[in-house]
Amino acid sequence: MEQDKTRPAFTSRMRGYELAAALVYIPIHVLGVPMLLGWLFAEGRISSVGVNTLYYIIGAAYMLVFLWRFFRTEFYSLCDYGFGFVLEILKSYGIMILCSLVVNGALMAAGFSSNPNNEAIFEMAGEDIAHTAAIAVFLAPIVEEPMFRGGIFGLIRRKSRFAAYAVSMLAFGAYHVWGYVGSDPLTWLYVLQYLPISFLLARCYEKTNSIWTSIFLHMTVNGISMLAVSALGELL
Repeated sequence: MEQDKTRPAFTSRMRGYELAAALVYIPIHVLGVPMLLGWLFAEGRISSVGVNTLYYIIGAAYMLVFLWRFFRTEFYSLCDYGFGFVLEILKSYGIMILCSLVVNGALMAAGFSSNPNNEAIFEMAGEDIAHTAAIAVFLAPIVEEPMFRGGIFGLIRRKSRFAAYAVSMLAFGAYHVWGYVGSDPLTWLYVLQYLPISFLLARCYEKTNSIWTSIFLHMTVNGISMLAVSALGELL
C-alpha cells in the first residue's frame, strides 16, 4: 500500500492533545469503564442494555468534549469533498456485503456458527430494540471511529500506510471479540469477520479526508443490521 501519486494527499490529522485523548480512551473504554459499570449489572440494578447504553453515552460525551474541534474541522473537509462521499459509502457497503459472504461462508464451512458478539447484540435487541439501535447506529460510531480511524490509523498513517491499515484493522476486530475468548480461544478467528469493514472504514476516511465518512458508513452498516434484526425478531 504505497502512496498513490494520483490520490490527493491525506491531510486529516488530529492535534497533539486530540490524538492523546483518542488513544488514551481506548484502554479506558475497553477496560476502565466496563469495570466501573460492571457492578451495576452484577448487582442487578440495571439491565445489560442499560449498562451498554450508559457505556456508550460516556464514550460519546468524552469524544464530543475532547474532540469537538476535530469533528468540526473534519465536517468542513467533508463539505469540501462534496456529495461524492455518499457514493463512497454505498460502494463500500456493497463491497463489505460481498466480502462478508466469503468470510462468513468460510467460517461456517470450518464449523464456526455464530459470532458471540453478534449473539449478544441480538439478545439485547430482543430485550430493547430501541436502545440497542441507538447504541449501534448513533453512539458506537461516534466513539469507535475517533479511536480506531482517527487515532490508530491516523497516527500510524504518518509513517506507513500499510501498517496503518493492518494495525487499525486488527485492533478493531480484536476489540469486538476479545471479551469472549476466555471460554474458547478459537473465538479469535471471528476477528476475520471484521477485517473487510475495518479496511473499508479506513479507506473511506483516507479517501475523503474526513472522519465523518467513516462515521456515516459505520452508522449505515449498523443501521441496516438493526433493521434486519428487528425484521427477524418480528418473524420469530
